Amino acid sequence: MKNYTITVNGNVYDVTVEEGTSSGVKAAAPAAPKAAPKAAPTAKASSQGAGSIRVEAGAAGKVFKIEANVGTAVKKGDAVVIVEAMKMEIPVVAPEDGTVASIDVAVGDAVEAGALLATLN
Repeated sequence: MKNYTITVNGNVYDVTVEEGTSSGVKAAAPAAPKAAPKAAPTAKASSQGAGSIRVEAGAAGKVFKIEANVGTAVKKGDAVVIVEAMKMEIPVVAPEDGTVASIDVAVGDAVEAGALLATLN
């Protein structure tokens, strides 16, 4: 039996791998994730965002670039944040016309699919 520590998208897991009797190696269920170290807080609104229109990540990845600032007017389809996943830059766009009320991530943050990136009014 061997113990490994694996980090996936900023979540740390302790995993135990043991030899099986009939099919070679099998993995035991991972333990509950440990709390990953948090980055220093950045200048953002609240964790819930300030606006009523949510801009959410479509895929897990890392925040590569922030295209719009708080107070910027955006049209439906305008890029608000760029997320990098698997060496591809994926624009996360405004779901409708509005004004950016909050940017809830910073460049370099790891995000999961569905994570709140920004809000619009």
